[in-house]
Amino acid sequence: QVQLVESGGGLVQAGGSLRLSCAASGNIFSINSIGWYRQAPGKQRELVAIITSNVSTNYEDSVKGRFTISRDNAKNTVALQMSSLKPEDTAVYYCYARVITPGVDWYDYWGQGTQVTVSS
Repeated sequence: QVQLVESGGGLVQAGGSLRLSCAASGNIFSINSIGWYRQAPGKQRELVAIITSNVSTNYEDSVKGRFTISRDNAKNTVALQMSSLKPEDTAVYYCYARVITPGVDWYDYWGQGTQVTVSS
């Protein structure tokens, strides 16, 4: 079993910054991809940013140039630096990881979510 523990959400004014962190622990051989999704009230969960094991990144169009994702493979962590935040960034942010186990199986895991609220 694998646990993803998020931290760093909160309330910030528009134009401000927040940093989200996520740490994965448990039965991990390696992490193929790890990143962040978000879900606003009444909307579907959407990809925000993701980073692969070869450090390839993919961002949702509306966050490009404002958010930066990074990972530490040795610590099995991922961070999302969010700048120039807008009210429309308000959502619950979920950490996601595709984990490869020592048995060379892969599974998708989710964190419990952390609230990000941007006031105008």
